[in-house]
Amino acid sequence: MNGGPSGFHNAPVTKAFVITSALFTVVFGIQGRSSKLGLSYQDIFEKFRIWKLIMSTFSFSSTPELMFGLYLLYYFRVFERQIGSNKYSVFIFFSGSVSLLLEVFLLSLLKDTTTNLLTSGPYGLIFASFIPFYLDIPVSTRFRVFGVNFSDKSFIYLAGVQLLLSSWKRSIFPGVCGIIAGSLYRLNILGIRKAKFPEFVASFFSRLSFPSFSNSPPPAPGRNIVGTISPNTGRRAEASLYLKFAQ
Repeated sequence: MNGGPSGFHNAPVTKAFVITSALFTVVFGIQGRSSKLGLSYQDIFEKFRIWKLIMSTFSFSSTPELMFGLYLLYYFRVFERQIGSNKYSVFIFFSGSVSLLLEVFLLSLLKDTTTNLLTSGPYGLIFASFIPFYLDIPVSTRFRVFGVNFSDKSFIYLAGVQLLLSSWKRSIFPGVCGIIAGSLYRLNILGIRKAKFPEFVASFFSRLSFPSFSNSPPPAPGRNIVGTISPNTGRRAEASLYLKFAQ
């Protein structure tokens, strides 16, 4: 299984998000501030460091988290290709905002004085994306390793588990908040799945002059998110995924 053609072809929003997240993480890492971007009760309710709500949404707190996080964000570009950049922008905004609100609510509920109770990073978007990944992306290959059954989707799940457990409860809480946000989007709360931004918002990302990571040509006929299959089957699978995720 793959996410379609390599690079960010037809995924400008994902490209902008990945580059922004990488740059923020590197910059704060050089300054030695990455580990200080996590959210805590004191930051939000006592010191009112609202800026950390925004920074913590983009910047990972460590290099391993950055690697696994960007890998997953890069793979999930398949959803932008299927539903379009506009609706995917809505998905990013909704999942990130809801996840962030849930994290703030959790901080107010626990009132834990531990420094940086919640780790930083786009956990909301990443783990919200596992909902359509689980429900809409079909398994194309199954295999066994030492008697244990695996599928081509197992590698994505393993990367997700690694990221979820990377900082123990500090990363588990944001991950769970992301899963809840993705579930609410799936349930079409307030008709969110039909919402769209003004066209200029999505087109803005298409005009960004970030250098491409790959100049790969468009995929050959028969290649799509479910592997190498016939063109007719590929079109049916893509249409089915669009209907499930976008409507």
